[in-house]
Amino acid sequence: MKTIIVSMIAAAGLVMAGSVMAEDMPALAKKSGCTACHTIEKKLVGPAWRDVAKAYNKVGATGTAVDPKAYQVSQKVSAILKEHGKATPEAWLEEKVAKGGKGDWFKSTAMIPNAPRVKAADIKELVDFILGLEKK
Repeated sequence: MKTIIVSMIAAAGLVMAGSVMAEDMPALAKKSGCTACHTIEKKLVGPAWRDVAKAYNKVGATGTAVDPKAYQVSQKVSAILKEHGKATPEAWLEEKVAKGGKGDWFKSTAMIPNAPRVKAADIKELVDFILGLEKK
């Protein structure tokens, strides 16, 4: 019985923490369901958006641009772009958000596909917001 109660309290804490962390997210991110896996400052299920901005704003960066204990990033961003035939980080991230997939940040956790549920214009707006975080 104690285990169940402790588990319920822990789960409630995570739900509340997620909603507190989501406060700085744009309304579009909340509406699109991004806050279920991402926060701006801390890794949740997916990478922290500020860490994505740090890595992708430095096209030559590797996982060392972010916390190597938190992420399993080993490829240079320039290599990721070349592998997927993309000229810019924006183009790659827009495709990644739309189609989903795994391997860029974690070996076992995959990003869910968001298109067509989230419109391409909204995905572009979110990617621009994310990449803009490194500039703030």
